[in-house]
Amino acid sequence: MTALGQHLARRIRANGPMSVAEYMSEAVSHYYAAGDPFGQAGDFITAPEVSQVFGELIGAWCAASWESIGKPDPVLLVELGPGRGTMMADLLRAARGAPDFARAAQLHLVERSPALRALQSEKLASYQPQWHDGIATLPPGPMLLVANEFLDALPIRQFQCSGAAWHERRIGLADDRETLAFLLDPGPSALGAELLPAAPENAIAELCPAAIALGAALGSRLANDGGAALFVDYGYYPRAYGDTLQAVRRHRAQSVLDEPGSADLTAHVDFAAFASAAQAAGAAVHGPIGQGAFLARLGIAAREAALLQRATPAQAAAIRSGCRRLIDSGQMGVLFKVMALSQPNIALEGLA
Repeated sequence: MTALGQHLARRIRANGPMSVAEYMSEAVSHYYAAGDPFGQAGDFITAPEVSQVFGELIGAWCAASWESIGKPDPVLLVELGPGRGTMMADLLRAARGAPDFARAAQLHLVERSPALRALQSEKLASYQPQWHDGIATLPPGPMLLVANEFLDALPIRQFQCSGAAWHERRIGLADDRETLAFLLDPGPSALGAELLPAAPENAIAELCPAAIALGAALGSRLANDGGAALFVDYGYYPRAYGDTLQAVRRHRAQSVLDEPGSADLTAHVDFAAFASAAQAAGAAVHGPIGQGAFLARLGIAAREAALLQRATPAQAAAIRSGCRRLIDSGQMGVLFKVMALSQPNIALEGLA
């Protein structure tokens, strides 16, 4: 077992079983603090690593959205969980085609990992980014916010229906008092009773308090200060039942409780709950729609054709393969969804 796993086992022996959210928070924080998990040499590949076209089209979306919100100058350009800085670098390169927007944008990155901040600094130093641990320290004013595969890493709580009541799933220890194992609270959960509808026996439901809190905070800010926020992630809409917690290491699935802190730990996003929280706080909600449909509306075919005109045969094959992976229904085109939040009464490109 990893050092983190041994630490968690000691904590459970001392304090009792922990929630899935507590476990996920510890594991994810440890994982991202360790270094760079992205790309073929890492554990997983995100859309910006698949093709430069993804970030470029998000850049075009930001420029169009800036016009929709009244061309504020300055405007905060914010990314949640920027990874290596790949998407933001592609976004800002595309933004040169809208020079007024590019001049108005002030770059802010929400990132806690020192290792990833260092990578972002290498790629984005010329744009003078400012870093934040969370959105609470962002300066006031209109903003355009983007987030790709950010919500899926936020900690979830899990509940299982037993005897017509919701019981929280927790992580405790197996009979050997060493191995981590899933357990079910013997008593019903008050939170589950309050927030979850009746369900079939043994159904599993997931709640993400951090995503709901983020939706509410962004909804209030966008309603008051203006702007728009774009989220791209995998998940479901409307709400669905099922255990979606997963761990990936070296591009392969592994058990969620094996070697905690050594694998990417994520869960599918409940877009309906996120949207409801933002809407209740005053924001307008746009979407969600599939990533493939969204990128098609933004002009991925035209951008692909332009890149192919000056590509070598090897480059052309990579461009075609990357674009197909982003939009095909059997790959990222349907499972990945796009949702935007905004100040009220505006239209946003690709999501009308």
